[in-house]
Amino acid sequence: MQKRTLLASVALAALLAACGKTEPAASTAPAAAPAPAAVVKLVVGLDDNFPPMGFRDEKNELVGFDIDMAREAAKRAGLEVEFKPIDWSAKEAELSGKRVDALWNGLTITEERKQNIAFTAPYMENHQIIVVPANSEIKTKADLAGKVVGAQEGSSAVDAIKKEEAVFNSFKELKTFGDNVAALMDLTTGRLEAVVVDEVVGRYYVAKKPELYAVLDENFGTEEYGVGLRKEDTELLAKIDGAMNAMKQDGTAAKIAQQWFGKDIIK
Repeated sequence: MQKRTLLASVALAALLAACGKTEPAASTAPAAAPAPAAVVKLVVGLDDNFPPMGFRDEKNELVGFDIDMAREAAKRAGLEVEFKPIDWSAKEAELSGKRVDALWNGLTITEERKQNIAFTAPYMENHQIIVVPANSEIKTKADLAGKVVGAQEGSSAVDAIKKEEAVFNSFKELKTFGDNVAALMDLTTGRLEAVVVDEVVGRYYVAKKPELYAVLDENFGTEEYGVGLRKEDTELLAKIDGAMNAMKQDGTAAKIAQQWFGKDIIK
């Protein structure tokens, strides 16, 4: 009986001790800071056969004026950058489908494109020039009547030509190509009689082979280049715009232009 009483007393004491324990107070220390966000990758869509804006060198590496501009702007904006060659005629589908984040390769700002694309501030001006064989009798746009004229498919050159309906309708044919290099090759072989092309590209090739090409005094108008992004990417647009504005202000953009064009063409 005493043994049972003793055991009961021990058990009761243990139970009371357990009930008397208090839970540790909730920590009042501040929550740990969240881990820093991963570096955002900016995927730039481009036509990799568009010198001197973006093209492949003898080592098959992507180089060019816009490549250098994009790399510098991305670095300043704290972004990792990747360059992705795309079918330039499908550029808006690539952007809206989120296969690329930016179109940065001599992209002309137009009212039509503004319906679907958000543009940065313009960073340079361009003209749609007319390139003909060096020995051509074509001297003016009027001389293009009855001629076969080439341009890059999906480019602003095609839009610029069609805006001048009288001239466009006078052509024998307007042939479009996947890139400007193919069009200029057909000009050299005589399958075309003129090519309408971005001035930055056209003069690059004319300067390399002045014995083959000539540039008419007349052109199909002045336009501006900008970087195109999705309309909903407002934060990214602000970062890129800010970085490019800083590059203009401190002379970095002008330095890059000097390297590729021999002069400051930054707007």
